[in-house]
Formats: sequence, structure tokens, C-alpha cells
Amino acid sequence: MASNVIELIKVLRDRTGAGMMDCKKALMETDCDVEKAVEWLREKGIAKVAKKASRIAAEGLTHVVVNGNEALILEINSETDFVSKSDAFKNLVVEVANVVLASKPANIEAAKALTQDIFTNATIKIGEKLDFRRFELVTKSDDQTFGSYIHMGGKISVLVVENGANAEVAKGLAMQIAANNPQYITTSDIPAEAIEKEKAVQMEAAKNDEKLKDKPEQALVKIIEGKVNKIFAESVLVKQDYLLDPSQKVEQVLTSNKISVAKFVRYQVGEGIAKREENFAEEVAKQMN
Repeated sequence: MASNVIELIKVLRDRTGAGMMDCKKALMETDCDVEKAVEWLREKGIAKVAKKASRIAAEGLTHVVVNGNEALILEINSETDFVSKSDAFKNLVVEVANVVLASKPANIEAAKALTQDIFTNATIKIGEKLDFRRFELVTKSDDQTFGSYIHMGGKISVLVVENGANAEVAKGLAMQIAANNPQYITTSDIPAEAIEKEKAVQMEAAKNDEKLKDKPEQALVKIIEGKVNKIFAESVLVKQDYLLDPSQKVEQVLTSNKISVAKFVRYQVGEGIAKREENFAEEVAKQMN
């Protein structure tokens, strides 16, 4: 192989991350024009993306970026956990986060259009289906504080907006939310229909409870209210034991520091995505055929 072709292959690999034989073929198809070879590989990469459209991307990473009074939390998915741990995928997540935070697209469709070339190039390099699943841009005022936490390298990310200026507590709250996954900030945030639904469930359960069947109606109502309150307390942030000091509830920590929580966002990789179960031996056999 001529030395100049070897050099061109090296340049092409550095720019695209594609394999040596793919780079060689691209150069041969384009008369050793590097720019055209890049486009050739991109076209092949797009074809690969199309073939992978039916695959499930349920692994990946979440990420948080804070820049002054602006912050971003996002999730990008891959097909395998192996790829999500690679430097190429981690670099993709950071690059997309920076672009989105700077450009502030209105929705996920606009964000995908904005980052289409980035994902195309990443697919050529990584070789898996990749998906920009979701993001949220959050803005705070000067008298508020961001708290952020990234758990297990990006498996869970949390962004908190605190009314106040205690960065230490804001960080602690982000860790709290990552660990305990609350659904609401306070009990007043719980939808009335959710409370009524749970009351109905507990009332039916009480009818089948031998210990409660002879209770007076007034006493039964109080027992059911107690059960409902206990259930929802586990999903309300301020009612939880504080992670960094379990002797206190979160609301006690907030009160003693004269702060409150305005908002939080918690992303966990793959939540809500139905993962496909594959037999590894069968998958290998498919690839061999």
C-alpha cells in the first residue's frame, strides 16, 4: 500500500473514527479525496442508522451543566452499557449539552435538528443506534441557587433550584433526590385526584382486613387517612428523612436554613423505556448469518 494512501487512511480515521478497511474503501471510491471520503463514510453511517431504527436504545447517560443563572439536564441513549462507558460517548454527551445550553432549542425536535450532524458523526464512530431522548433548560434568579448531582457517572442526574443562597444544602438536596426519588416537593403539590384514588384503594383494602371490619366509620376514615398520608410522605421531598442527617426531616433542614425548594428535575437512564430481552447466543448466530 502506497505510503501516501496510508497517511490518508490515518487522517480519515482521525476525523471519522471509522475502521481502517472502511477508510481504505472510502478513499478508493472517491479517488483519495479526503473530503469526499468523509461524506462517503457519513452516507454509509446514515444507512447504518436507518438499519438500526428498530433497535432499542435504553442505556446511556444523563448529564447536568450549570452556567451562571442557566442550567441544562439531558439524557442521551445508546444500545449497550459498554458503549455508554466509552470516551467517545461521554464526549458526545458533553458536546451536545454545551450546544443545547448555548442555543436553547424550544423542544426535543428542534434539539435533534440542531445536533443531527453531531449524532451522525458519532454513529459512524461508535456503530450503535444513539438517541437524544430528552432535555430541560432551567433558569434561576439571582437570589436562587442551583444544586446539581450526577450519580454513578451519569446513570442518574438531578438539578435543583433553591430559594436562597446555601450551596451546600442545594447540593445535599440534589443527592437526596437522586437517592430517594421523590415525586413532589410538598404535600400541597400532590394532585387531588391522586389522593382520592389512593383513598379509594385503601378503603377497598380495609373492607378485606379482618382487623378493621368492626371499626366505627369515623375511626376507619382516620385510619385510612393515616395510611394515605404515610404512602404519600415517602414520595414528598420535605417529608423524607434527610440523607446527610437522618435525624432530621428535609423540611426541618429547609426551615433552619430559611430556604425552600422552587423546582427539581431528576433523570434516570432508561426510565420508562421497555428494554428488549435478547438471547446472546441467538444474537451472535444472527450476526454470523
